[in-house]
Amino acid sequence: MRTNRLKEIWADGKAAINCWLSLPGALNAEAVGAQGWDAVTIDQQHGLIGYSDVLSMLQGLRSSDAVPLVRVPWNAPGDIMKALDAGALGIICPMISTAAECEAFVRACRYPPGGFRSYGPMRPAMVHGGDYAENANAQVLTFAMIETAEGLENAEAICAVPGLDGIYIGPSDLSLSLGGEPRQDSDDPRILAAFDRILAATRAAGIRTGVHTNGAAYSKQMIARGFDLVTVGSDMRYLMSGRREVIEMRKG
Repeated sequence: MRTNRLKEIWADGKAAINCWLSLPGALNAEAVGAQGWDAVTIDQQHGLIGYSDVLSMLQGLRSSDAVPLVRVPWNAPGDIMKALDAGALGIICPMISTAAECEAFVRACRYPPGGFRSYGPMRPAMVHGGDYAENANAQVLTFAMIETAEGLENAEAICAVPGLDGIYIGPSDLSLSLGGEPRQDSDDPRILAAFDRILAATRAAGIRTGVHTNGAAYSKQMIARGFDLVTVGSDMRYLMSGRREVIEMRKG
């Protein structure tokens, strides 16, 4: 099994750039993967994507160098294991607010003795290597989303969970939970302070930190702030930006 490319990027001291897929379709995934992203995330939580879509989209991503990640709908072992058995090389799990929730998530991603993932890597063994089962625990990435006030309060304990590879911040839900508006690319001092607390906790634990953004300018700011993984945009956002470009042309 090859080393997860995101781990190689981080070992070189660089940040990784990620694109978000909300729309189903293998061709959509293939087209996005071909654009040179370090990682591409298939969103099963808020995206319009079912399990059969996940499988076909992972097949579409196979032709690219982008590391295939899946954000599962919830912290449910069955969903997590199915996404991994489809071939995801990393799982982003939403709404992790306690260390116990994080431990359950991580253990669902790991084969024994590190966890309770059920054995049956039919597709992963085919596409990632015949020694997948022996190396999956070391190569599959686990990102817990901190996006609630409770999760922020428990950030240090969550980051200390054995086997966790990183925290992925959901800024919209975190802002809502802290009494603000659900928006990304925020300059709200409360949100930036929350980012810094989580960054300090991940550094202390020796794990990575990711964040969702709406564009390259804010992503660059977050990389400078210390983030290791930035989501720069999504298929829906790029589709809608093309529509706006046409409208502006017509106005002119």
